[in-house]
Amino acid sequence: VQLVESGGGLVQAGGSLRLSCAASGVSTSAMGWFRQVPGKEREFVAAIRQIGGNTYYAGSVKGRFTISRDNAKNTVYLQMNSLKPEDTAVYYCAAGSVSMIATSPVFWGQGTQVTVSS
Repeated sequence: VQLVESGGGLVQAGGSLRLSCAASGVSTSAMGWFRQVPGKEREFVAAIRQIGGNTYYAGSVKGRFTISRDNAKNTVYLQMNSLKPEDTAVYYCAAGSVSMIATSPVFWGQGTQVTVSS
């Protein structure tokens, strides 16, 4: 099982980034993104059902972030617009069941750093 994130980096406030997560050896009903800053718990950002494409967002990112997937490539994306300094974190890709994806994913990626400068 492997989840490999890419696309992180440094961006100015108000800018955009797109994260990608390529999955291999894993077949779950949902995938998602979490983020974590030092000293704080990892928090849910967004999730998407593999079948049907229903999406779910944390209130802090709703309207700014968009999660999508390409099932043929087994890849999930997180388009982040109107970025704020408080979005700075390590972003982790996750996979698991639809019922648990926002709280207890089964699989995790290694994380990618997103830094938003003011």
